[in-house]
Amino acid sequence: MSAAWIVGAVIVAVASFVHGLAGFGIGLVSLAFLPLVMSPVVAVVVMTIYTVVFSLGMLVPLRREVELRALGLLGAGTLAGTPVGVWVLAALPASVLTRLIGGTLIAIVALEWLGFYPQRLTGRGWALGAGVVAGIAGGAVGTPGPPVILYTAAQGWSPRAVKATLQAFFLVNQGVILLGYWWAGLLTAEVTRATILFFAPATVALVAGVALFNRVDQPRFRRIVFAVLFVSGIVLLVRG
Repeated sequence: MSAAWIVGAVIVAVASFVHGLAGFGIGLVSLAFLPLVMSPVVAVVVMTIYTVVFSLGMLVPLRREVELRALGLLGAGTLAGTPVGVWVLAALPASVLTRLIGGTLIAIVALEWLGFYPQRLTGRGWALGAGVVAGIAGGAVGTPGPPVILYTAAQGWSPRAVKATLQAFFLVNQGVILLGYWWAGLLTAEVTRATILFFAPATVALVAGVALFNRVDQPRFRRIVFAVLFVSGIVLLVRG
């Protein structure tokens, strides 16, 4: 058991715990640190695989709460944006990708800290636009969540409907992106090995996060997570 495996397992476990607790964040948290111990391309593809599997598991008990009309529009948008994101991941050098991930994290934290959450977004264009941006961001740097989270937060849905629709979207979005990675030749033996190696700690941590959902001070936990993301984003941006 190498030091790199231990560090990677801790990172993946923490990210999976956050996802189980909040319903999103596995890509945000893991990709803030995984590029420090492995190729950013491998990190993005591995976490995409986990997101597909975990979103399916979390969606099953919430499946009746999904807002199907919005999901259809978000899915249509992500189909349009994904090819661009996959091309970016396959074409750019590792150092550029690392800085791109860092810059994306800083931008996401800035949106959180500035409270840039619109009260109400109506019309099909917003859902399509959120899906397109999520497809590009998810394919390129493994972080499709923010535009869709902003959109769902401005719909006036119940918390269960928001969580259910997010899981359904992540399943569609990351499934389409995963097909793109396969087409681009990014599902390598290294990706398969890393996926298998970290699957057990990721699964245990996800289940723990789901179980503790009602016992944790969500606002304080969220503030800590975003503070960590900001610091790691700076590190990745400078390190390259």
